[in-house]
Amino acid sequence: MTVPRVDLLIRQLDIAWALFEYHLKDLDDQACLWEPAAGCWTVRPDGRGRWVADWEVPEPDPAPVVSIGWLTWHIGFWWTTTLGHCFGSGAPAREEITWPGGTAAAAGWLRGLRDDWRAALLPLTDADLDSADRTAGLPWGREQRLVDIAGWVTVELTKNVSEIGLVRHLHAAREASLRDANVIAAPPSRGRGQG
Repeated sequence: MTVPRVDLLIRQLDIAWALFEYHLKDLDDQACLWEPAAGCWTVRPDGRGRWVADWEVPEPDPAPVVSIGWLTWHIGFWWTTTLGHCFGSGAPAREEITWPGGTAAAAGWLRGLRDDWRAALLPLTDADLDSADRTAGLPWGREQRLVDIAGWVTVELTKNVSEIGLVRHLHAAREASLRDANVIAAPPSRGRGQG
């Protein structure tokens, strides 16, 4: 039987994930790679054919505007890192965590991370949740209890998915404005016999 706190964490995760699936349903590569502002951080192929994310250390203040592709990479980065440290033998360096190269592939990658995270949480006991043993290797969250990191995962996912939704809506509004502008700007057609 699942302990009540794990059940709560799973239900909260599922709510955040449902919002992500809502935003994924009409998402395509054009929207995913659209750069809403100059200087936008995104994902792009490098010389080796891998899709890498823009990144600077230290991060600029204010942080740049980001594309949906970057946001999906970011979710994959922090979730891969969190899973690797909390339930594995560590995680690859940030530079080695690359974007899969398309919206459908990114969605599949993130669904796999979600499934792995859920599966790792389900057998936990209250003692596991209250322990900081699994979080010791995390670049963020050292000395925090696993329950705190599990709660953070859902909050971070919710924040990133909300950002994806905003950029998705801005892209759709832009596309609609461009279509409307093309209709208005098109000269009226004249049929035969019209003077």
